[in-house]
Amino acid sequence: MAPVADSTEARGLAEAGRPRRFPFRLAVVATACCIVAVAPAQSQSLGDRFKSLFGIRSQPERAPASGATASAPDDLTCPPVTIRAGASTYAVGLPGKTASGPDLRYQAIIGETARECDYNTDTHQIAIKVGIQGRVIVGPAGAPPTVEVPLRVAVVEDGVSSKTVATKAYTVTVNLSGDQGGTYSFVSSDIVYPAPQGAAADRYVFYIGFDPQALKPEPRSRGKRR
Repeated sequence: MAPVADSTEARGLAEAGRPRRFPFRLAVVATACCIVAVAPAQSQSLGDRFKSLFGIRSQPERAPASGATASAPDDLTCPPVTIRAGASTYAVGLPGKTASGPDLRYQAIIGETARECDYNTDTHQIAIKVGIQGRVIVGPAGAPPTVEVPLRVAVVEDGVSSKTVATKAYTVTVNLSGDQGGTYSFVSSDIVYPAPQGAAADRYVFYIGFDPQALKPEPRSRGKRR
C-alpha cells in the first residue's frame, strides 16, 4: 500500500465537500517484528516535497511476512488539515497593550501544512504526522531575538455536535533575525487515535491553530496529605 501524505495551502475555513479517500500506510505486526508495507512514491511528487520539507521520511519497502496480509478498511480516509476559525494568527503586543498598530511586537502565521496517516492492522489505530510551516513577522514595537509559538493539533469528528477524539498542545521556539522575522517548521508525530467505523471516517478533520493556553504551565498535582 502507498504511504499517505498530502499538503494544502493555509486556509481558515473547512474544505468544501467530503474528503477524498486515500490508501493508508499499513503497519502489520507479525511474530516479534513490526512490518510496514509501503509502495515507493513517485520521485519529486508533491507529497515527497512536503515530506522532505517537514522532515517526514518514507520507510523502505518491505515484503509482508509469510502468512501476514496487510489490508485497511476501504472506508478509511486520511482526514484533511484545516485551520480552526479564529486560530490562524498569534499576535503579541507590549505589556498591557493591545497587540495591534504601533504596540504590536510580533505576529505568527501559518503558511502551509502536510499530513500522513499510518494504520496499524494489529491495534486498529491510526498514528498521524501533521506538519505545519509558517513565519513570524516583527511588528513596529520590536520583538526579542527568540519567541515561543503555541500550536495545537486536534483530531475532531465534525458534525452537529463535534467531538474531539485526540488533541495535543505544543510550543515551538522561533529565532528571529532583526526586522526580517523568522520561519518555523514543526511536525506533530505523537498522536494516535482509534480508527473510525463506517461513514464516521468522512467526518474526521485534523484541526490546527495557535493556542495561547499551550504556553501556560500545567497545574501541579497536589500530593496526599499525611
